[in-house]
Amino acid sequence: MGFSRTELEAFRGGTLPDLIGPGVRLLFVGINPGLRTVAVQAHFGRRGNRFYPALFRAGITDRLIDASNGMADEDRGHLLARGVGITSLVRGATARADELTAAELVAGVRSLRDRVARWNPTAVAFLGITAYRIAFARPKAVVGRQPEALAGAQLWVVPNPSGLNAHATIAALTAAYREVAVAAGVDVYDAVR
Repeated sequence: MGFSRTELEAFRGGTLPDLIGPGVRLLFVGINPGLRTVAVQAHFGRRGNRFYPALFRAGITDRLIDASNGMADEDRGHLLARGVGITSLVRGATARADELTAAELVAGVRSLRDRVARWNPTAVAFLGITAYRIAFARPKAVVGRQPEALAGAQLWVVPNPSGLNAHATIAALTAAYREVAVAAGVDVYDAVR
């Protein structure tokens, strides 16, 4: 499913529903959806995003999910059955997360806290240290488990899977995602090397 730049711009500010359900143990939190993600209505729907390859390599999923043309029902069901959910801190789509203001990031925390309280996951994995530091007013935070909880859930910061975060290798993403999945009680498969 190809889109021109002009077509993608029509999705600016658009949203997509959370992928979350009863029994969620691990809630991944992206910064905000990209234009293509909203266009195909699937989290991390940009071809080349490393999120789903890292989930597979970490043993969180038993297959490599391709959401570049939308999320297949069986893949959505697999994630939910595994106790894995996906949401965004800020709902509105932009071409790049760095287009968001600090005020938008901070406001997103209030809504996120409400979602976490409603669904009660064991762990929340925030994807991206820079946005986390701004949104949560923790300028010295480091990747890993955070000292505070979020609405009763363990709060983790893990590397962002975007290709713009090139210094975080697929191996680093895989290790971080597996660590938080185990902490959340997700029964992981053998890791793929």
